[in-house]
Amino acid sequence: MNGAMHDSSGVVDIQLKRGPAGLGFNIVGGVDQQFVSNDSGIYVAKIKENGAAALDGRLQEGDKVLAINGHKLDNLLHSAAVDLFRSAGENVELRVQQRHTMPLVNGPSRSRPDNEASFSALGLLGITLASVVLLTFVYMRLRPQMKRHF
Repeated sequence: MNGAMHDSSGVVDIQLKRGPAGLGFNIVGGVDQQFVSNDSGIYVAKIKENGAAALDGRLQEGDKVLAINGHKLDNLLHSAAVDLFRSAGENVELRVQQRHTMPLVNGPSRSRPDNEASFSALGLLGITLASVVLLTFVYMRLRPQMKRHF
């Protein structure tokens, strides 16, 4: 892997070698197609499986591309940004603002695998509601029997 972390802001330089399918990712954004409100930046929309970016592993969906081969991507139309990517040559250097700045640690950076679902508040609410309904049903069924014992 080629590249360097510049500072704690999550700005990284990534060198990619263009493959048969290009650089292996799609972009969104630009002054005419803002992806993020009040931000005309260029963002990675999709990483293509087995493309140059996926094989490198550092570029992620949602990352903001700040520059390509030293050309800043500020205040560009989407089509102008696409043209820069297409004409960038075989070896391409990207300066990227990573979506999530991860602390530098040894070991896994996530607490659970991507394919393991997290327990949502909506799920907790559903279980709580189901428990209340079940307890109400049991109470209503036992209530006539409880009256007989008094």
